[in-house]
Amino acid sequence: MSRTALAFAATAALLTACATAPSTGSMSFFVTSAGPGNGANLGGLAGADAHCQKLAAAVGAGNRTWRAYLSTSFIPPNTAPVHARDRIGKGPWYNAKGVLIARDVDDLHGPDNSITKQTALTEKGAIVNGRGDTPNLHDILTGSRPDGTAYSSFPNQPNLTCGEWTLNGPGAAMVGHHDRTSPDPSGSPWGVSWNSSHLTAGCSKEDLPKTGGAGLFYCFAAD
Repeated sequence: MSRTALAFAATAALLTACATAPSTGSMSFFVTSAGPGNGANLGGLAGADAHCQKLAAAVGAGNRTWRAYLSTSFIPPNTAPVHARDRIGKGPWYNAKGVLIARDVDDLHGPDNSITKQTALTEKGAIVNGRGDTPNLHDILTGSRPDGTAYSSFPNQPNLTCGEWTLNGPGAAMVGHHDRTSPDPSGSPWGVSWNSSHLTAGCSKEDLPKTGGAGLFYCFAAD
């Protein structure tokens, strides 16, 4: 076989391999490897976004526009809510290993997203401790309903975002379980939700570990 024929054969083989390879992409989703260090006081949404951007830049992904997957509450009659699902772009999103997490916003909030302990990796590509590990870090701050929208906050109902992510003392925030595991053996839906499982015991860095967290949150590339 001539060199030209060999070259064509090699090219054809490469194209075939690419066509049948699993779908991969550059990182556009991660769990923060650490929080800013002040409990659930993230400096508001702007501070949380800046933390996502900083962590992404440290691993060479700072050319994307990163947003924290966090909601803020509706406090009538003055404050309009911010929905986490509206902050993160259109997708698709891939983890640090190039594994597809979700195709779009509806897929992310549907039953077929790929968020698990094995895929919800940090920006460094590391697995985050889950239920059964020491320490357990599976509580991920979201302040969100299962569909990615904000909770309402009324005078007789607690704010579920630690004061719109500005408190590090008394209060509470809604968290999800990145490992999709529950303390309930029956596997009730709240316990296996990646974004809306239960409230924290408070907003301080001392309170968050009481239910299995460390002030971590999800980051998505919005562009």
